[in-house]
Amino acid sequence: MHAEMSGFTSSKSWGEELMSLVEDRGSRYNADTVGVPTPAFETEMPGFPAGEAEEGESESFVDHVKGFAKAWGEMIFELGKGCKDIVVQNYLTEDSYAVRKLRGPVAKVSGRLRYLNEYLPEDRDPFHAWSVIILVFFLAFAVLNVNNGHDSSVPRAKKVSMHPLSATRILLPDGRHMAYREQGVPRDRARYSLIAPHGFLSSRLAGIPGVKESLLEEFGVRLITYDLPGFGESDPHPKRNLNTSALDMVDLANAAGVNDKFWVLGFSSGAMHAWAALKYIPSRIAGAAMFAPMVNPYESSMTKEEMSGTWEMWVPRRKLMYNLARRFPTLLSYFYSQTFLSGKHGQIDEWLSLSLGNKDKALTEKTEFEEFWHRDVEESIRHLSTQPFIEEAVLLVSSWGFKLADLQVQKKCPGKGFFPWLKFMYSQAECELTGFLGPVHVWQGMDDLVVPSSMIDYVARVLPSAIVHRFPDEGHFSYFFFCDECHRQILSTLFRSPQGSLASTNQPQPEVDEHTVSARK
Repeated sequence: MHAEMSGFTSSKSWGEELMSLVEDRGSRYNADTVGVPTPAFETEMPGFPAGEAEEGESESFVDHVKGFAKAWGEMIFELGKGCKDIVVQNYLTEDSYAVRKLRGPVAKVSGRLRYLNEYLPEDRDPFHAWSVIILVFFLAFAVLNVNNGHDSSVPRAKKVSMHPLSATRILLPDGRHMAYREQGVPRDRARYSLIAPHGFLSSRLAGIPGVKESLLEEFGVRLITYDLPGFGESDPHPKRNLNTSALDMVDLANAAGVNDKFWVLGFSSGAMHAWAALKYIPSRIAGAAMFAPMVNPYESSMTKEEMSGTWEMWVPRRKLMYNLARRFPTLLSYFYSQTFLSGKHGQIDEWLSLSLGNKDKALTEKTEFEEFWHRDVEESIRHLSTQPFIEEAVLLVSSWGFKLADLQVQKKCPGKGFFPWLKFMYSQAECELTGFLGPVHVWQGMDDLVVPSSMIDYVARVLPSAIVHRFPDEGHFSYFFFCDECHRQILSTLFRSPQGSLASTNQPQPEVDEHTVSARK
């Protein structure tokens, strides 16, 4: 054995012997085939360019790394499965404390979320599918929060400013304060009084955007706008609904000295408060002017075509907002805090999840609209609370307590049967008219992607007495905002030819505190 080892390390090494053997075989092979002996090994291997052997060595190293990483991944995966089995066997048994405590809440939540499984492919297990979706959501959220650098070429968002208190306020019977604003002629000279509740993310400063004081005076109009509860300078209402909204309007009219009937104006989502006034205080309303009026998008009396024509026009984020308002309203707080309550201004279509037509896009890019929009938002969010906005969103998608069809004028006569007939004979009761008896005008742009025309088709169907004015090329904002000619057409439609204001009665006006007056019954 020692002799063999010593011979192995003699004048020729093992590698040299192997090389000579290969060269000898190569020479013999070339001599037999070509006739001229050539070296078997040169600087380049046959069929391979120079350096290919070295690349093979590097590729084999990469393959080793990949295999190593794959093996580690499989080991970690198996370790995770083992940990999962341990947890399931020891802590997630039927009689474990955690399962007993969480079984009820988890079943309740899963029951409420079961409708979401309809959006999954039929061949996918809901548990695994939603696990992947949630994981991807959190990963995307983490990436968005980490990668928060801003391009220097993009202009920085304008910060929200807070302004001093400026509104006149009334004290309502329940102790709340309501802020309001007046435009046009004074109350002792007003030929017509017009009260306008605002919509979502708006305030008393909206009214009829851009309307000229001279135009209101020409028609003798007194325009009164006010902050909804929790908006602007108005106090919040913890239990508000559309009935209380109508009663607030009556208290405002009484406190502002509107003794006769008044007109109500509703734009977009603010129209639901105007609809409520027609239902709950019809004796105080002279008529209604509705501009792209919203109705409950979940209204059960809408036809399939009306419903689909409405929802297909909206961007996915807006659909999500409505679904959250209907099912999980508390989650809206997060989205509101990231947008209009973030302390910075943004575009109206981004903040409200809107899609805009051509005319609306052109309008919202103008300086006068941007200044109006920023100031209106700043007043709207004065309380810096998400609660009033959540309440407003929930009101829109919840049951209103009435249907628009209830506003249609109908004749109600005594019921059939002996006792109704006997009561009719002795009391001489006559048939009475129900519904709203005054005029209802609806203006709608056919290029409106915020309140689609299919929603107005529904209004016209269930309220055939309403007078609908359709404009082919107008959008959601373009006919109502900063349009002098449009404003004149609107007032002419409502009040005919301009007659100016009434002559002053020269009656002494009751003293009004600078910021607070009491609501009168």
